[in-house]
Amino acid sequence: MRMRKKKNLLPRMERCAALQIKDPIAHRGHWRELMPEARELRVELGCGKGRFTALTAAAEPDVLFVAVEMVPDAMVVAMERCAAEGLRNVRFIDANANILPEFFALGEVDRIYINFCDPWPTKRHAKRRLTHGNFLKLYRKVLRDGGQIHFKTDNAPLFAWSVEEIPRFGFTLSEVTDDLHANGAVGVMTDYEAKFHELGTPIHRLVATMVDWEEPEEAAEALPSAEEE
Repeated sequence: MRMRKKKNLLPRMERCAALQIKDPIAHRGHWRELMPEARELRVELGCGKGRFTALTAAAEPDVLFVAVEMVPDAMVVAMERCAAEGLRNVRFIDANANILPEFFALGEVDRIYINFCDPWPTKRHAKRRLTHGNFLKLYRKVLRDGGQIHFKTDNAPLFAWSVEEIPRFGFTLSEVTDDLHANGAVGVMTDYEAKFHELGTPIHRLVATMVDWEEPEEAAEALPSAEEE
């Protein structure tokens, strides 16, 4: 479902300009200069309206969060949330995940969050899934040794597929569950997650930890371009 266009989008974006990084390539390898005291740098892919972003950043003020969102109408709401809370440990990038290594240097990121991404259910669109091997290889270029991916979804087929796909690219799985909130709410929820939880929809979650891995000698599928997205 497409998000409704926000009124006065540009003025609202400008009011939150201090939180947006308009030239993320220039920060490659230098993100921690924005917050030298940060113990970790974490990246959220597809922050949406930013409930998870704001609440997680507020709970861990010693972590620098970079939220990536390619829909400005969603990102402005997320930025407004963080600005209203006076959060100083969050920055936003308007970009696509398929160029992540242009923004972050080798081993610069400690953790990547992928929350409720588009499942792209048809087989011919599988390479667009953010847990597809081609994306996983990109994450390997920016994650530190032992870095993690935290993945949540309401889509059972996507989750089952991801449980098979992710370990094939040098990640070990832990905390794998098909019903995260079975015994009560766990952790910070996204906006979508809160709605799903109220409806009784099971939430699937896993943690993937990067380990040593050597890519097999086989032709890699091309990632979709931003235009194709």
